[in-house]
Amino acid sequence: MLKTYLKAVYLPICKIVNNRERIRPKFILPIQLQPALEWSLILGFGLLCALCILVGVSAPLRILFPSGALLIGTVLYSRQPVLYVGFTWWLWFLSPWVRRLIDYQSGWQNPSIVLLAPPLVTMVSSITLLRFLPNAHRHGGLPFTLCFASVFYGFLLGLVQNSLAGSIVALLNWLPPLVFGFHLFVNWHLYPAYRQNIQRTFLWGVLVMGAYGVWQYLTSPEWDRFWLINVDTPVFGDPEPLGIRVWSTMNSPQPFAAVMMAGLILLLSNRGSLKFIATGVGYLAFLLSLARSGWLSWMVGLLIYIPSLKSHLQIRLLITLMIMALLVVPLASMEPLASEIAPRLESLSQTREDNSYQARLEGYNQLLEEATTEFIGQGLGAEVESDSLGSRDSGVLTLLFSLGWIGTIPYITGIFLIFSKLFQSAEAGFDKFTSAARAIAFGIFAQIGLNVAMLGAVGMVLWGFLGIALAASRYNTQIKTLHSQS
Repeated sequence: MLKTYLKAVYLPICKIVNNRERIRPKFILPIQLQPALEWSLILGFGLLCALCILVGVSAPLRILFPSGALLIGTVLYSRQPVLYVGFTWWLWFLSPWVRRLIDYQSGWQNPSIVLLAPPLVTMVSSITLLRFLPNAHRHGGLPFTLCFASVFYGFLLGLVQNSLAGSIVALLNWLPPLVFGFHLFVNWHLYPAYRQNIQRTFLWGVLVMGAYGVWQYLTSPEWDRFWLINVDTPVFGDPEPLGIRVWSTMNSPQPFAAVMMAGLILLLSNRGSLKFIATGVGYLAFLLSLARSGWLSWMVGLLIYIPSLKSHLQIRLLITLMIMALLVVPLASMEPLASEIAPRLESLSQTREDNSYQARLEGYNQLLEEATTEFIGQGLGAEVESDSLGSRDSGVLTLLFSLGWIGTIPYITGIFLIFSKLFQSAEAGFDKFTSAARAIAFGIFAQIGLNVAMLGAVGMVLWGFLGIALAASRYNTQIKTLHSQS
């Protein structure tokens, strides 16, 4: 049945779209491997890692992968800042998958040093922080200053109240997303190049991670089963075909869903023909993640995105959504996919029968009163301890326990100031990417009561799109000013 649908509906639609795009070659999204030196470093690094895994000598990659990524990231930051942004995103996408391959061949290791690659390469942009933060408030950077002050307050508090190692590990979760967003904001003059790079990165990211996610669900690769057995958590499903809760190349379903949510909304503003293929596998993997907070983020983001556009752009977007629905809904309604997705969708409206929702509600009842009395906080590295809530199940509780009211108020104030600036900007109605970035950031922030939305890979989506949306606002304002002066 699935093959019949693909032959009858999915492939003909893709063929029609491809024929249309050949008539309009300016919308095709090419891959240009320029500049040659930097691309040679990236491709050489990737081929070396692939060769080590293929020949079964992957143990050295535990050191080679993060150190090589850091070296390349430093070169790209200094020589090709736009390429650096794409390289950083791909490390967040793929590093957990590389870790699983290495562990499968060379033995289980937890925590794994391989996972240091994304935060270390992201922290290369802290050079931007050191250069521009002292004067950032003069150019609209006050919100970032408030958030940085809160994070460093929590870190110093953690050094006093928690272990040194725990505080440093926590800092590597809190700080890189914020640094990355600030880096994008400060380099607003590169916004057009950043926009093109991020669109291309997430297009291919959705295609690759979505295809792998569907394959992961159907076949349950050996390295994923090995990882799931060692992690020993029932939340990610069973280590068998049709039993895995999809997390694709990432570390768990929630970060994967956050990245896919961002990519799928960005695809709505992409005119390349490849987006329809990416949409099919992307939405299937997104649904198979069973991450309801990610689904809610997508719905919130869509509700923010559509009304912000001009009427003619809304019509185009609705047509695109209809085509995507024709591709995805029949596939998601077929077995074995429907038996996994449908009950999870129904649980969104039947919260009384949802054990996960009830457990979260019980955890909030247990901890909220204690959290609201945390004036000083417990510092970075503090864990949310509850039998009903996991340590990553509530961004609100994490903020209050880690930063207290002293740190939480400036941090949340900084985020609200950014959103206030973005929603007052009129440019989003004309620039679809700006509107999409704003919607993505707000959608991620909306799940702060269900997920720790400001840390790790999820935090990268939040702060990365806050930063690029602010950069777009300032860039468009400057262009408008120059036009009025001329």
